[in-house]
Amino acid sequence: MCLAVPGRVLGTTEVDGTVMADVDFGGVRKEVCLQYIPDAAVGEYVVVHVGFAIQRLDEESALRTLADFDRLGILAEEFGDGLARAAEDADAQHTPGPAREGAGS
Repeated sequence: MCLAVPGRVLGTTEVDGTVMADVDFGGVRKEVCLQYIPDAAVGEYVVVHVGFAIQRLDEESALRTLADFDRLGILAEEFGDGLARAAEDADAQHTPGPAREGAGS
């Protein structure tokens, strides 16, 4: 399955005339082409599909999407445990502690 997954831009560079970025997907870092969004800035979230950033995304939506992907069980399949842990952290940030299932255990 090919997903479009949100990630945070850590840095940008130009490689052979193409703007590239180091993008963090919750602990999994990948080099991503910014050809479609060449002005993406460090700290912004972008949606990445097959190695290309295809749109910007606000942080809240990015974290919510990562948490949703984790609940569906597809993060580990796509990226491994590092991204799944980030989604769990994102979910914890958006769910009040006492109401969260398993809170305090």
